[in-house]
Amino acid sequence: MTFISPLDAMFLASETREHPMHVGGLHIFRLPEGVPADYLQTLHRQLLECTELAPMYRRKPAWPGPVLGALRWADDADVDLEYHVRLSALPGPGRVRELLVLVSRLHGSLLDRHRPLWEFHLIEGLDDNRFAVYVKVHHALTDGVNAVRNTMRMLSREPTGVLRALWSPGPRRTVPLVAPAAASIAPLARAGVLAGNMVGVLPTLARAAVVGVRNPDAALPFSAPMTVLNRPLTGARRFASQSWSLERITVVAKRYGATLNDVVLAMCSGALREYLRAEDELPSKSLVAAVPVALRRTDGDGNAVTMVLCRLASDISDPATRLRSIQASMVAAKETMRGRTQLQLSTIGMLTSIGPSGINVIPGFAASVPPPYNVVISNVPGPRERLFWHAASLEAWYPVSMPIEGQSLNITVLSYGGNLEFGLIGCRRNVAHLQRLLGHLEDSLSALENHPTATTPKAASGVTSG
Repeated sequence: MTFISPLDAMFLASETREHPMHVGGLHIFRLPEGVPADYLQTLHRQLLECTELAPMYRRKPAWPGPVLGALRWADDADVDLEYHVRLSALPGPGRVRELLVLVSRLHGSLLDRHRPLWEFHLIEGLDDNRFAVYVKVHHALTDGVNAVRNTMRMLSREPTGVLRALWSPGPRRTVPLVAPAAASIAPLARAGVLAGNMVGVLPTLARAAVVGVRNPDAALPFSAPMTVLNRPLTGARRFASQSWSLERITVVAKRYGATLNDVVLAMCSGALREYLRAEDELPSKSLVAAVPVALRRTDGDGNAVTMVLCRLASDISDPATRLRSIQASMVAAKETMRGRTQLQLSTIGMLTSIGPSGINVIPGFAASVPPPYNVVISNVPGPRERLFWHAASLEAWYPVSMPIEGQSLNITVLSYGGNLEFGLIGCRRNVAHLQRLLGHLEDSLSALENHPTATTPKAASGVTSG
């Protein structure tokens, strides 16, 4: 029996028709020259023959009773691959525009809880000798970092004739995680560590609260302004994506003595500032972003992530000054994390960002208090080399995350090859002009590149987001 962790159970419990709680990815592949016209149909048939599944792709929530909800995972012994693995075709002219419309529609529908919580869509009809794969998996099963690792298992560094499915089991470990001689004392040692962590939770939270109140650069929960991005969600989604050169963003980071993540946050801040200004909805107070941070993973599945809050300085018009303010806010966030254990970091995230966003699903709550934050901005590390699947080359890899109640927009960035791949997902009603944010992101980066008076402050240490 596999019990569901509290964080993963929250993702299941907070899901409604208006709040689908799955994450995904959009992968664009280029076909090799000279492949037959039925290549995708043949590939689909071959995928249906990959009937050995990793444990995560067999799991579905089990209910011990209607009051308790989902507390454990059950394994589906007879997974219907024809249901989960689907072949679709784009309407003409088969541009990326048509692909994004399809992904927007697919991402707005709930996963069937009577089956394992994932879907794999093979999409043909994309122009320029390309096809796409769209995948979605319930957030209770995986976080962004783990999703990248799982996807990497089906890819290779060179074209190969061997087809590997996303759901196929990974290589088995050849060395046990715990040496046999130490196995008998490991549970006692772990219990001691857990007890020590629990004792340190309350002092950790108290110190984090004091730092947050005293430091003007720190962002506190429920200090964000109410904006059009923080209205109640509908179930429909709109997705937009674009790639930016990693080298280009790295040059900007070095020029300002910033981290790559600082520049990503500054790009998003400038884009959101211009988007809200054009809608005559820009608040005088700075927007606040929740920034997911990957934790050290102790097992293969589920979520190992916490979140910190960052002031986006959207109330500052000068792009260089805005970036420096973001740097200072991220330094303040890192100070609350320094020297903390996994449990303590998870608790901070639950009380400052993850938990407050979860209670937004209570009817009327989000409308009666300021939002805990305005937007989620996540930066997920990915592979730096170009990859292949079977014989096709992977041209682009866009993350498709999820907006949550009270936060109608999610911006997730994935590094792949020489690019940073931006995936923007929003509520179709509340973020009606999502595509415009892509242009504002470019303008925001250009403003930092062309700023005439940039000086180089002291470099800040990096944060790995997930």
